[in-house]
Amino acid sequence: MRHIAVVLIIFEPMTSKLKLGIAISLIPQIILVKWLAHYPQLVETYYSKGIYPVISRFFRLLFGWIPFSFGDVLYFLLGVIAIRYVFVNRKRIRAYPLKFLLNIAVVLSVAYFTFHLMWGMNYYRLPIAEKFDLPKTHTKEQLTSFIEKLTTKTNQVHLSITSDSTKAVELPFTKREIFEKTIHSYNDLGNKIPFLKYRSPSLKKSIFSLALTYMGYGGYLNPFTNEAQVNGKLPAYRFPVVAGHEVGHQLGYSAENETNFIGYLATVNNEDVYFKYAAYSYALAYALGELQRVDMPLFNTEYAKLNEGVRKNYKEMNDFWLSYENPMEPVFKSVFNTFLKANNQSEGILSYNSVVSLLVNYYEKHPL
Repeated sequence: MRHIAVVLIIFEPMTSKLKLGIAISLIPQIILVKWLAHYPQLVETYYSKGIYPVISRFFRLLFGWIPFSFGDVLYFLLGVIAIRYVFVNRKRIRAYPLKFLLNIAVVLSVAYFTFHLMWGMNYYRLPIAEKFDLPKTHTKEQLTSFIEKLTTKTNQVHLSITSDSTKAVELPFTKREIFEKTIHSYNDLGNKIPFLKYRSPSLKKSIFSLALTYMGYGGYLNPFTNEAQVNGKLPAYRFPVVAGHEVGHQLGYSAENETNFIGYLATVNNEDVYFKYAAYSYALAYALGELQRVDMPLFNTEYAKLNEGVRKNYKEMNDFWLSYENPMEPVFKSVFNTFLKANNQSEGILSYNSVVSLLVNYYEKHPL
């Protein structure tokens, strides 16, 4: 446990004035971030296109070659350090609770600064809809038309794979092969859309995949190591778009609807028919979900048009998440919802669904 001793030796000698200064600095940090939120063009120009690409590529070069998630290991070690610190110093904490609270404030201040410097300011950049010159809303008629076209496309691709409308699609790739194909997808996509070029990949399965599953998450980006983490327990047919989604975060897009959109574009851009099926069925699921919320009878009509095999794949995903349902999942979702709202995503966890407007309007300009 020598590394723990080193951390404590570094932490403890800090003077009370220095600790207080670092802790208080959290307030002007928050004010500065919220002020910059009103100037997305400034953030876009100097952070998202300036500072962030340098930082992110550096850390992907630093950790991307490691075959496991360094960030997951780092989180684990920090957790062990925190628990041991509390245990070893429990008497001092009870005797001097204000000093302990000051130490916590110092940690929060440093974490807040590091998070926003290394990735978090991307929450305040210009919306990706502006780069594609897309409207932000759509009508029910546009949604229905999009669903009809996408249903036809999904059914066609499904049948080309299975030759049987009743059979579910099974991807014939390992998770590692899917990662490799995802990287190739971005290479090709970057040639068409330069600002989505992906260099120095760092795409990995999370060591905490089981925990992520119980929490209800498909993956996450570690903002401190810039590793894209994917839940390794996900059904294979959904894996490509989730991997694409997390790479979208690495590219500096923080809004969940935007990374859903980017992940879809990368996956559907792949020439592999299995990737195209993964992309089409993924986009269709979101579109049908929105139709279900606004017009249940019409949803039933459109859903019935899907090949039985496509519906089986949807059931596969639903059964997967249901098998890991637990009382704590809503708590984790609520925490993440609050986190998103605090970081410029007013819809919180529902922002994932906002990808539908991007998809509908994108295909208005680029027909299926």
